[in-house]
Amino acid sequence: MGNDGGSIPDRRDLVRSKPKAEAPDKANQSRARWHFCALSKRRLQEPVVSCVLGKLYNKDAIIEFLLDRDAYGDGENICGHIRSLKDIKTLTLTANPAPVQPNTEPSEHPQFVCPLTLKEMNGVLPFVYLRPCGCVFAAAGLAAVRVAPADVQEGKDTCPQCAAKYSHAFDCVSLNPAPDEERRLRDALAAQRLLEPVKKSKKRKAAVDAAAGVEPPAKKVAATPSIATASNSLRSTLAMEEAKRKAGMSEAVRGLYSGKDTARKETFLTMGTFTRYA
Repeated sequence: MGNDGGSIPDRRDLVRSKPKAEAPDKANQSRARWHFCALSKRRLQEPVVSCVLGKLYNKDAIIEFLLDRDAYGDGENICGHIRSLKDIKTLTLTANPAPVQPNTEPSEHPQFVCPLTLKEMNGVLPFVYLRPCGCVFAAAGLAAVRVAPADVQEGKDTCPQCAAKYSHAFDCVSLNPAPDEERRLRDALAAQRLLEPVKKSKKRKAAVDAAAGVEPPAKKVAATPSIATASNSLRSTLAMEEAKRKAGMSEAVRGLYSGKDTARKETFLTMGTFTRYA
């Protein structure tokens, strides 16, 4: 700086270069996918479920998301394709019998293994689940116990754990697939849902019909008796009650209710006079 010849700056000292982006830790990413719920980021705890994209979730977290889709900030980005419990499958997992190694955090210890090979489900080996029953196996272990294709009846294999029938070509779903495979599964899911019939709510259907000028169907009115019929029935009932009431009266009391045109029998005591007791 003082031109004393003590140091000679080069380009690295004069030009500030852009720092390199930090490479993501693949080990931590793999542990997060296989040991923790993709939605709540909590440790996996049975019952564990999976979607058609092969992601792992705690079932209680999915239920919370379906009840309130804003319960998790990034829920729509992670599992927005899940519309109901029909879009997930409860997995049948096998607990890892190996004890936790000393000086190892519990979160780093794989919880589940393949029941055929006892390989740990930690992301090193690919795992699959069967769509009909939800049983989870290592892909290599399931392929090793499959019978010859010639022995498979009607294209159906048998689950080695629960004996459920499944199609190896269509019912084996990869858990935590590679990004390319996940994109392919997303495209297949979107194409499948485009073929589903559109369900319209009553309000939306009424709005569409009103915009199209379609008149709503007339409501069915229950048949009710006319006013005249009801009046005649009431008049008949009252007349019958009046007749019963008068039947128990004496002649003197009944005479009080006689009509104006009823001929009165006058005696010499009442002739030419007015009395209320006639």
